[in-house]
Amino acid sequence: MVDAAGRATTFGDGTGAPQAITLHDKNVEKAILRHPELTLGETYMQGRWSVTEGTLIDLLVLFMRNMQLGHPSRTRLAIRKLLRPITQHNTLRAARRNATHHYDVGNEIYRLFLDEDWQYSCAYFPSPDISLEEAQLLKKRHIAAKMLLEPGQKILDIGCGWGGMGLYLAGTADVDVTGITLADNQAARANERAAGRPDARFRIEDYRHVEETFDRIVSVGMFEHVGVGYYDEYFRHCARLLKDDGVMLLHSIGRTDAPGSTNPFIAKYIFPGGYIPALSEVLPAIERAGLIVTDIEILRLHYAETLRHWRERFMSHADEVAQLTDENFVRMWEFYLAGSEASFRSGDMMVFQIQLSKNAFTVPLTRDYIAAAERTLAARDTGHSGPSLVARHG
Repeated sequence: MVDAAGRATTFGDGTGAPQAITLHDKNVEKAILRHPELTLGETYMQGRWSVTEGTLIDLLVLFMRNMQLGHPSRTRLAIRKLLRPITQHNTLRAARRNATHHYDVGNEIYRLFLDEDWQYSCAYFPSPDISLEEAQLLKKRHIAAKMLLEPGQKILDIGCGWGGMGLYLAGTADVDVTGITLADNQAARANERAAGRPDARFRIEDYRHVEETFDRIVSVGMFEHVGVGYYDEYFRHCARLLKDDGVMLLHSIGRTDAPGSTNPFIAKYIFPGGYIPALSEVLPAIERAGLIVTDIEILRLHYAETLRHWRERFMSHADEVAQLTDENFVRMWEFYLAGSEASFRSGDMMVFQIQLSKNAFTVPLTRDYIAAAERTLAARDTGHSGPSLVARHG
């Protein structure tokens, strides 16, 4: 580390890959020491320090792995956890405001780094050397395979994004899709894509206001915005919206360890009101809502690879993003994407997919149907006819 006066200090035993940072003003050290979880990213965003050897992502992985050995701010972490009911008070108005903060930064920015279908959630990487487009298609296919789709079913997509998941389901399974989001830009873009189609529509609506019932519910990358104090309410509404023989598929980021709190930098600048849950916080709420867990799958490094693609694409368009916003925004999102990737590479985060129903016998007794449905969907995605989407098992 080189401070603002040019003095260099070396840390570590020399066995790891070298990393170097330079501080650009004399007050950075005090700012970071005062509140590192917030100000490390904040001062990077402001251009007050920079990486001069190595990469930002490798530096953040190093920091996170060191913190796993002994976090320097345990008292602050405990206080943040106690304050969760206040910081994640996601009322109807707050949820709308929080969604707008992140998703309405402008579709033009998302277009620069997402895949061609605008999937803003964890892709599915059987191998890290496949393209982002292929991995996102595999994600949609993997989720659809778990939904046991049949022609004519009514599908609710909670947190539909720019419509990619819903349009994929409608286009491959002959189902009727309703997508809901709280972000104006997402709904507008999704409806543009669905123009003229009778089998898909998207609207601005909170899940708490939906009145219809559905054969299937899917929610991808939305649960992180529900708020830890609203899990019971969320799953009660899902149970209300799901028909008695229905199936729901929930896809969300999760913690690999115990319940915690949202990183202050992310909470202030990126996802206000957001929280990454531990499974121990989610499963009791599912049980209390009267829903049954019929399958759980944990995806580990898949999101790290997804974020790597996003970060590389975003930074390759940094000049364009700066013209649309400013240099601070570019550094803020670089830190957000790198920090998120680092959290998955260090093992702090994962993604879970939970399949839910109201009846333990709604889904087949073995998981063979998932692979069978994926093969059928793969044939349809490439324009070949295939057998029935769902392989029935006795």
